[in-house]
Amino acid sequence: MLDATMTPLLRIDAETPADAAAVEALVLAAFGPGRFAKTAERLRERAAVRAGFVVREGTWLLGSVRLWSIAIDGAPALFLGPIAVAVDNRKAGLGADLVEACLAHAAAAGLGVLLVGDAPYFGRFGFTVASDVRLPGPVDPARLLWRGGGPPAGMVTARAWA
Repeated sequence: MLDATMTPLLRIDAETPADAAAVEALVLAAFGPGRFAKTAERLRERAAVRAGFVVREGTWLLGSVRLWSIAIDGAPALFLGPIAVAVDNRKAGLGADLVEACLAHAAAAGLGVLLVGDAPYFGRFGFTVASDVRLPGPVDPARLLWRGGGPPAGMVTARAWA
């Protein structure tokens, strides 16, 4: 747990294969088994991980996020999520730091980013509702958000390569 009176020794790193079990534990703790019923999870099951980022405090993993390779009507893009932060650290701004790492990666790759999330939270990062985008399953259209070049349109498909 972060102590607000101390300067934490946190860093955001690229996820490595050695992080897999800790990342899965964070995601399970944050979203529970219900996440497996969501359309976003179905998409991730078929998509390749393009990049993953973790927040570390020493050897402890406090947060994680991944970017997945997708296409929107055939145009390459990235799908962000899930963002998971250890319960004791959820008010420390780590989720925002992870989003910023993803956006920097996407910008360097010249790709837009799609996610399913809360518009009030993600709006501060420049995300807007992607009203002409469809996922291959049910999703609340007000929670389907985009940040990138012009507004995309069409069906989202998973890409099995990064």
